[in-house]
Amino acid sequence: MDHYDSQQTNDYMQPEEDWDRDLLLDPAWEKQQRKTFTAWCNSHLRKAGTQIENIEEDFRDGLKLMLLLEVISGERLAKPERGKMRVHKISNVNKALDFIASKGVKLVSIGAEEIVDGNVKMTLGMIWTIILRFAIQDISVEETSAKEGLLLWCQRKTAPYKNVNIQNFHISWKDGLGFCALIHRHRPELIDYGKLRKDDPLTNLNTAFDVAEKYLDIPKMLDAEDIVGTARPDEKAIMTYVSSFYHAFSGAQKAETAANRICKVLAVNQENEQLMEDYEKLASDLLEWIRRTIPWLENRAPENTMHAMQQKLEDFRDYRRLHKPPKVQEKCQLEINFNTLQTKLRLSNRPAFMPSEGRMVSDINSAWGCLEQAEKGYEEWLLNEIRRLERLDHLAEKFRQKASIHEAWTDGKEAMLRQKDYETATLSEIKALLKKHEAFESDLAAHQDRVEQIAAIAQELNELDYYDSPSVNARCQKICDQWDNLGALTQKRREALERTEKLLETIDQLYLEYAKRAAPFNNWMEGAMEDLQDTFIVHTIEEIQGLTTAHEQFKATLPDADKERLAILGIHNEVSKIVQTYHVNMAGTNPYTTITPQEINGKWDHVRQLVPRRDQALTEEHARQQHNERLRKQFGAQANVIGPWIQTKMEEIGRISIEMHGTLEDQLSHLRQYEKSIVNYKPKIDQLEGDHQLIQEALIFDNKHTNHTMEHIRVGWEQLLTTIARTINEVENQILTRDAKGISQEQMNEFRASFNHFDRDHSGTLGPEEFKACLISLGYDIGNDPQGEAEFARIMSIVDPNRLGVVTFQAFIDFMSRETADTDTADQVMASFKILAGDKNYITVDELRRELPPDQAEYCIARMAPYTGPDAVPGALDYMSFSTALYGESDL
Repeated sequence: MDHYDSQQTNDYMQPEEDWDRDLLLDPAWEKQQRKTFTAWCNSHLRKAGTQIENIEEDFRDGLKLMLLLEVISGERLAKPERGKMRVHKISNVNKALDFIASKGVKLVSIGAEEIVDGNVKMTLGMIWTIILRFAIQDISVEETSAKEGLLLWCQRKTAPYKNVNIQNFHISWKDGLGFCALIHRHRPELIDYGKLRKDDPLTNLNTAFDVAEKYLDIPKMLDAEDIVGTARPDEKAIMTYVSSFYHAFSGAQKAETAANRICKVLAVNQENEQLMEDYEKLASDLLEWIRRTIPWLENRAPENTMHAMQQKLEDFRDYRRLHKPPKVQEKCQLEINFNTLQTKLRLSNRPAFMPSEGRMVSDINSAWGCLEQAEKGYEEWLLNEIRRLERLDHLAEKFRQKASIHEAWTDGKEAMLRQKDYETATLSEIKALLKKHEAFESDLAAHQDRVEQIAAIAQELNELDYYDSPSVNARCQKICDQWDNLGALTQKRREALERTEKLLETIDQLYLEYAKRAAPFNNWMEGAMEDLQDTFIVHTIEEIQGLTTAHEQFKATLPDADKERLAILGIHNEVSKIVQTYHVNMAGTNPYTTITPQEINGKWDHVRQLVPRRDQALTEEHARQQHNERLRKQFGAQANVIGPWIQTKMEEIGRISIEMHGTLEDQLSHLRQYEKSIVNYKPKIDQLEGDHQLIQEALIFDNKHTNHTMEHIRVGWEQLLTTIARTINEVENQILTRDAKGISQEQMNEFRASFNHFDRDHSGTLGPEEFKACLISLGYDIGNDPQGEAEFARIMSIVDPNRLGVVTFQAFIDFMSRETADTDTADQVMASFKILAGDKNYITVDELRRELPPDQAEYCIARMAPYTGPDAVPGALDYMSFSTALYGESDL
């Protein structure tokens, strides 16, 4: 690149400030620039009836330079000096350079003296600056400008052509195919592109240059031989020549832009129509399934057998488990598709979608409610029928089972009650028999309920006309008679046992006293051993201190326990003396207890051994709990800071989302900075996680030093990240809506202020009355008269198509943008139609197929066909047909 080459796009005319003024151009580049720049200047000077022959000589006096600037700018410069002296020439050149500078061009190191002296490098640099300013600067493609815009335009135009890959303004053009492709793309009749060969660059270049000069009025600015013979053609020469093609085809560029707009509208229309078809089909299928299912659920014809009724119940469960869930998903998807379609139509300024009669979302919900009501009644009916059939079989089987159990229990009971084994028994045996008899009486009383149940079941079977009632009644009577006999025998045996007991009661009194005192003491020792060996689990230092205190209290009871042990052993010794003294027949051991004096002494020794072991275990656990308490305090100190911090940030985000400070971009920048500060807090969360890991490893389950758990912190942190991300997304969506609808920042602030003023509960939505008040505050004339109510109903159908009863801020700004912003669809698309149609006021089918992609062209033609009037040009689409097909009758 030359040292006076352009810098960035915004400084495209500013040469590098530190160039070498004595550095010469590459000879090949200088030759190309001379020819190209001379031809470019002459293409404008000829409009004034003159031209130049030698670019560095003919501009030295400044006269033709000023004339060139007047021609290309359309403005008048200061009156030139007509003198022949050097000072006059310098004055004229300075006037030209001042005019260039007045157009925002920064000229660095280019002075009038160098131009007057015929400095080739400076002269070419000045002409290149003029070309950039007046021929290339205003080129813009997709928000790019100057060199990038011109390069992007070339890439777009030559993209469909084989062997053409435009990446720069030097070697990409050496084979000539790029120039030929530009001409063929806009004027295909001028060049037979299919006959061109990549290996014949001279022919390609000469063909393009000759055709451009002859048919496009673009002078021949380059020599094919110079381009082919140079390793890297001069970029400025190529850019200058290519810019002439851009300006020559600018009208075609407008037509292409118009075609792109039409393509966009057609694509949106096609997508929306597909969504409408999908909704209609899904709604029809779902309603048909409901229509077929309800009669099946309403069929209440009972079956004669239990198996048949159970099969019906199983079929119903299969329906609930297998067949209905997919339909629930379809219903949910249907509502989602409907809402998505309404949003797309609203953003495209299209009327809301109205499904076919009977296929509204409300119709489907109503049909679904009928289905669920039928389900409920059907299930209740099935269960009642099954219960009715089961009842008789269940009662009969229940009677047989209870009768069999009772009969098995009574077998042998009469013989047992008639025994007289108590006549030869000792007191212990008598007491045992008496206890056994008491247990039998309890058992007998317990069976009273079963006998009553058997009688009640028999009575119910009789009332229900059970077919085998006679056998049931006979068996029930037998059971009742036997029950009365058992009661009489039980009373007689009890009286005999109690008389025998009194005879031996005195002898056994000491055994009884021993047993009464030995059992509690034995239980106490067993409990003490169990407690002393219990593996305790404590979680706080207070708990281990409590265990230690309880253990000390236990040790204080040991002296009294030893006294009780000696007293019990004394009772046993006294019994032995009485037996030996009176020769009483006391066969066997103590009938009231199995606890021997040897067992009592052995357990007492064991208790004394366990006490010091317990002391050591409690001491070790106390040390461990002190360590755990330090961990709790460490975690609690951090959690008590982080928890409130998260809550504070959540509240601040909530305030930011409803407050207005600056533009949406300022709010978005503020939120992103806020998000960054939140993310930077993550190391403190990680540190807290580390402390929590230590607590978990120590098996600590509670912490009185803080109310914040790690799970609470995690959930709060995730909610904080989610909330800031969601708030940023909401502002981004507001920016997209604002930019798409052309809403100014003042309008957006007014919308937000109005919305927040009436959103008194800060819920982010407005109710109908709140929304109505908001509209009135913005100047809408919505009174309480019928006309005002109708207008408000129309607006509500736009902002709340699903009739949820609330209006979100997004729906609010969508509506306000629709009411206040300029549309970029209907007006611009119809303006694009006029560009394509020109003065004809119609577009031919062939033109439409050439300008649009094949699928969208055919779609557009198909949409136009029904609207083509009888007076239309054959094979063409007029303005009225085009508008009606794309936007409907209501938009005409």
